[in-house]
Amino acid sequence: MNTTIAKRKFGSTGHESSRVIFGAAALGNSTEAEVDRAFETLLKFGVNHIDTSVSYGKSEKLIGQWLKSHGGAFFIATKIDARTYVDAHKELHRSLEDLGVPRFDLLQMHELVEDADTDTFLGSQGALKVLIEAKNQGLARFVGVTSHGFNAPKIITRCLKEYPFDTVLLPFNYALSVHPEYGPAFSALRSLCRERGVALQTMKSIARSPWGRVPKNHTTWYRPLEESADIERAVHWVMAQEELFLASVGDVNLLPLFLQAAADYTKQPEKAEMEEMVARLGITIPAQNQWPRLW
Repeated sequence: MNTTIAKRKFGSTGHESSRVIFGAAALGNSTEAEVDRAFETLLKFGVNHIDTSVSYGKSEKLIGQWLKSHGGAFFIATKIDARTYVDAHKELHRSLEDLGVPRFDLLQMHELVEDADTDTFLGSQGALKVLIEAKNQGLARFVGVTSHGFNAPKIITRCLKEYPFDTVLLPFNYALSVHPEYGPAFSALRSLCRERGVALQTMKSIARSPWGRVPKNHTTWYRPLEESADIERAVHWVMAQEELFLASVGDVNLLPLFLQAAADYTKQPEKAEMEEMVARLGITIPAQNQWPRLW
């Protein structure tokens, strides 16, 4: 088994990022011992990029405490959650304080999901102004935008037409890649990002289905894949798209399996393998109203 995840240029930022980005939502309610174990695992696999958010529970404070004690050459990305300028400005400075850093490597808008939501963000009193000011003032080296739900590719495409963001982040996995609407919209966005040198980050690569009536035994809002062979297939499918980066699973107990799968990547699974897994596990995409903020 390999223990090093491949690195790639992160868009036009100049950062050589591990293909897997640590999705620090996994630390939202963690203990310090769990944080230590998570960082030991990240370092073992060569992950050099952390993605957190002001809305991820204790994540920013826990990361800040760990970095203060241990240091480390991590690319630090976070997200503001508020849509308006005034509220987003407050979140920006709270994140700087909690993470204990003088500036972010990447500051992102978190989880745009609807047109009205995006209108506010892009408006004259919207949070976009906070991102632009942070970049101009040296509080963020780069800025990005993220989205959830079936409209994510279209919402992000709209945002890229309004402002030259450095990075984007949205869901992508096998089931979404073959979806008759999402798949083509994602492909069009992918072409636009390639053309403009925008780093294309993806998430939910090992999503299985909504929880439904299944007892919830992981911290992810969706039911994840759990067996190492299934996780490997799902991760390898996304990693085969060479310019894509993968946010890791939001559960510290599944993190080692996810990172091992990424480190062992050699080639894309056959479509027949993916279809067999979809049928065997009942893999489904959440309905639009089952995504966060749309519940």
